[in-house]
Order: sequence, then structure tokens, then C-alpha cells
Amino acid sequence: MIQDLGPVDSLALDGIKNGTEMGISFLELFLAGGWLMWVLLGLSFVAVWIFVERLLAILKASQTDNRFMEQIKQYVHSGQINYAIDLCRMTESPIARLIEKGLERIGRPLSDVQTAVENMGNLEVARLERGLPMLATVSGGAPMIGFLGTVAGMIEAFYNMSEAGNNIDVSLLSGGIYVAMVTTVGGLIVGILAYFGYNYLVARIERIVYKMESNTIEFMDLLNEPA
Repeated sequence: MIQDLGPVDSLALDGIKNGTEMGISFLELFLAGGWLMWVLLGLSFVAVWIFVERLLAILKASQTDNRFMEQIKQYVHSGQINYAIDLCRMTESPIARLIEKGLERIGRPLSDVQTAVENMGNLEVARLERGLPMLATVSGGAPMIGFLGTVAGMIEAFYNMSEAGNNIDVSLLSGGIYVAMVTTVGGLIVGILAYFGYNYLVARIERIVYKMESNTIEFMDLLNEPA
């Protein structure tokens, strides 16, 4: 048996139906945020570009042959330094470039060799971290731009209310707040994604730095071995 709906239930169903029909698309939300949303969109493209470019570079730098150091040891023990240098030049990795710099300094004091390797290591780390400061700037700047849109929207809303005089309408305030919240959400989304991307890349770089330090120590121990 179907029960008749009371007046309150009918109004509730009408509200749900109207709310469904008045759904707003992502494009409409984006356009409602004003020109600051275009700034956030540009920052999101910059963040994605830096993340993808750095990730590919880091993945390439982390690919090392496990037999690389064993081959270097064999060449050094047999006195074939030129072959060891050629192997480093054929191996495209930060570790190979470190070892190459050290091999080119063989014959000099060990302190000079270690200094040259450390300086090369600093250059390799700086090369891996290229672009990360910009990504960190996006992660911190995007939410601030979103909050700027929030303040601007609130100012606009209260200004419209002051201009309305005695004819104050709630829609004058709610419209400005609506626009303000859109920019806040947009800024937070861009900032959070850039923040997680930045920390992920930093963690991957730290792994490579650890391998570089480990191989540097192994190389210096090789040079310190008695003849």
C-alpha cells in the first residue's frame, strides 16, 4: 500500500530534485573563481611539468649496474686506470661521474682526490635538485593565492551589501562567499599536490645521495688499500 506524502515530505523531495538539477560543473566552478583561478591553473601546469621532468631525470640517475664498482676495482688493481675511466664515461650516472673524477686525480694526495670527488658530488646533487625550489614555491604560494581570492571575494560581497543600502539581499553576501571558497579550494588542491610531489622527489634524491656516499667511501677505501 502506497502512503501519501505529507506537505513536508513533498517539499523535501522537491528540494532534492531541484538541487540535483542545479548541479554545477567543474568548468562553472572554475570560471566562478575569477582570474585568480587562471593563475592557479598556470601554477598547476608548472608543478606537473617540474614533477614529471625531475622524476624522469631521477629515475635515470638511479639506474646503476651492480657490477660497476666490481669492474672499477678490477681495473684499479690491475693498473688499467684508462679502462676504468672509459667505463665511467660509458656509464651515464652520478656515481660514475664521481668515480671518474676521482680516477683522474690518482697520483695526487688522497685529500685532493677526496676533495675533487666531494665537489663533484655537490654538483651532481645540485643538478638533481634543479627545479625543486620552484616546486616548493608553488606548494606554498598556491594556497596563499587561494586565500587572496577569498579575501577579495569577501571584500566584493560586503561592498555590494554596502551599495545596496536598505535593500540588503542575502544573495549579495552568499555570492561573494561562494566565489571566495572556490579560489580557496583551488589553491589548496594545487598546493597540496605540489607539496606531496616535492617531498616525494626529495626522498628519491636522498636515496641517490646515499648511494653516492656509499660508493665514494668504497672508492676511497680502494685507493687506501696497500699496494
